[in-house]
Amino acid sequence: MWFKNLTVYRFNEPFTLTADDVEEKLADKRFHPCGKQDMSRFGWTSPLGGIEQPLVHASNGFIMLCAKKEEKVIPPAVINEMLQERVAELEEKEARKLSGKEKSRLKDELIFELLPRAFAFSRKTYAYIDPKGGWIVVDAATPKKAEDLLSLLRQCLGSLPVVPLTTAEKPALIMTDWLLNQTEPSDWVIEDECELRSQSDEGSIIRCKRHDLRAPEILNHLQNDKLVIKLALSWADRLSFVLDENLAVKRLKFLDLIQDQVADVETNSDAERFDADFAIMSMELSHFLPRLVEVFGGISTAV
Repeated sequence: MWFKNLTVYRFNEPFTLTADDVEEKLADKRFHPCGKQDMSRFGWTSPLGGIEQPLVHASNGFIMLCAKKEEKVIPPAVINEMLQERVAELEEKEARKLSGKEKSRLKDELIFELLPRAFAFSRKTYAYIDPKGGWIVVDAATPKKAEDLLSLLRQCLGSLPVVPLTTAEKPALIMTDWLLNQTEPSDWVIEDECELRSQSDEGSIIRCKRHDLRAPEILNHLQNDKLVIKLALSWADRLSFVLDENLAVKRLKFLDLIQDQVADVETNSDAERFDADFAIMSMELSHFLPRLVEVFGGISTAV
């Protein structure tokens, strides 16, 4: 359950629904596995994992959700091989070449035949709502995955007045200044990984891992038009992560101070463990996110 990525959205209006309200509204979109002829299914499942468990898990005012997507996979090579065989049979039987439209129809028929036997795989996407802080945070490594969850939530709630987190200062410019001039805040530590991009039309990219980012060759790149678009950081000895130019947090880790706090909490079941972990994680991020916004100049007021 511990989030590994943070894609953050900000509410434009206060979120006034209770956990019970959200539970009721999600019910119509509860996840069901793919039927024989379904290519995919997408819906809500319990964050706790049980089929009969609630679709919402609330703790200290935070509301956890979990979307589940199941998709069937038919290897393209299988489809192409079977399609070529059928096309060859028909062309020989009818003594003519099939049109592109006919081949497309044959392909659709093949997929329909193969669907009941196709391998299905599923994945979950977790998110939580922080009504007090005005955030919705999705554990998603890509914007597409986060937007899929938000779209499903919007269908259930009727509206979802959120926008991606943006700040008054451009993160790439601030992170570049941190490296060039050692101006990072005292509670932030620059680690050993970054990605630099040229501001020229070519947009060349340099990736550095396990490297001293204060080394002359790095500074030389920065002095010659490159910007920091990804940077490995740690915050207050509590979190480590890679931050990109869009304020997406990747490879998030909760450090020893947090892990010690987790270890001190005694639980008697998986549900209690989940609740304790969620409470600690959400509270920690409720302190981190405002600080993240602060070091980049506050929330953007641009329309």
